[in-house]
Amino acid sequence: MCESLQAIIHYAGLTAETYASARDFLRRPRATVPNCLVLDVQLPDIGGLELQSHIASQRKEMPIIFITGYGDVPMTVQAMKAGAIEFFTKPFDDEILLGAIRSAIERGRVALSDAARMKVLEGRYASLSRREREVMTLVVSGLLNKQVGIELGISEITVKAHRGQVMRKMSALTLADLINMAQKLQLGRAPGIALEIAA
Repeated sequence: MCESLQAIIHYAGLTAETYASARDFLRRPRATVPNCLVLDVQLPDIGGLELQSHIASQRKEMPIIFITGYGDVPMTVQAMKAGAIEFFTKPFDDEILLGAIRSAIERGRVALSDAARMKVLEGRYASLSRREREVMTLVVSGLLNKQVGIELGISEITVKAHRGQVMRKMSALTLADLINMAQKLQLGRAPGIALEIAA
């Protein structure tokens, strides 16, 4: 089955690597290009659903397509709820599978791009001083400069200076930009804070 799938995928102009077991796959370096995993439910070591759970927590940018000869409705539902994009029962149509693979690779491309942007954003946030982070958190929670100053025990002028540094270091052009960034970074003044973001 692996050899047959690999041939079909190569013929379609895509690159495929096969692994004899889940552990073999997990030993491979993390992919840096858009990709997806075509995964059988029945594997010789770790079950396919268990491997999916591991990938969901460690490699979120990797979409999964399941194939199996032993599928049932509960198994399919479990896989789809856990994020699988397709679940095929053998035998399946090669063209439908290839369409699913292309769609999954595109999803992977978007996920990798999002992850790269998030890494840049986290780097900008890491460049802020402790005081700048405090000011940012209070500003995005809706406090005015004067209120931030009272909260932190500093002058309004000092708040403005820190706020300017935050905007510059975060590359935020507007307060709305900064609020969007804070939401992505999951910043909040206190647990459970809600940030309403205007599109």
